[in-house]
Amino acid sequence: MTQMLRFSDVELYYDHVYALKGVSLELNEGETVALIGANGAGKSSILRAITGLRRIRSGSIHFAGRQIDGLPPDEIVRMGIAMVPEGRRVFPFMSVRDNLLMGAFTRSDQAGIRNSLEMVLTRFPRLKERFTQTAGTMSGGEQQMLVIGRALMANPRLLLLDEPSLGIAPKLVQDIARSIVAINRDEKVSVLLVEQNSRMALSISNRAYAFSTGSVALHGNSPDLLADERIKALYLGGEL
Repeated sequence: MTQMLRFSDVELYYDHVYALKGVSLELNEGETVALIGANGAGKSSILRAITGLRRIRSGSIHFAGRQIDGLPPDEIVRMGIAMVPEGRRVFPFMSVRDNLLMGAFTRSDQAGIRNSLEMVLTRFPRLKERFTQTAGTMSGGEQQMLVIGRALMANPRLLLLDEPSLGIAPKLVQDIARSIVAINRDEKVSVLLVEQNSRMALSISNRAYAFSTGSVALHGNSPDLLADERIKALYLGGEL
């Protein structure tokens, strides 16, 4: 498989407190890779480092063979990386339509943008129903669909998802999980998934890294980790 993303011995600090300590990981083209672990373990810091929102202190980050640490966020988006932030950060006073079009702000290919919009509305029919509705008036689950759709409007090769199930009703968590699988399979978009719902994350990913206090504690194929007694004890609440 072709390597798409590589973290090499990355350290990242917030002031004098380390968030990532010597982290190395990789993601291959076509994969869904999950990052699991307790709140504050460093998972979201990895996404901020990839997108250029936080500068790393040492190590390197490569995407598609190019070193990207130190690049501005807009250039990283243009390279093919899009992020769905934690907390469903919609533009609340804008319509669903305008929220989606904001995701294509780095693009100028109008025909491609129209095709992406059609794809997103097909993927998330609820957004088509709410197309002219103000985003801030939608439910949490609908807003989560919107921010995923907005990220897809950038036509990414790699989609970063930060806690997509957080604060979502259980029924809609299943819908979001199925959507992630479909995006990876049908749109050929690689996925890096940060998720506290470890059971869900391991169920829909190819491989996973388990984090503890800023470093990788365990990593491997997701089905193997799902059955690993250490993962059960640390992240899954005991017996499945």
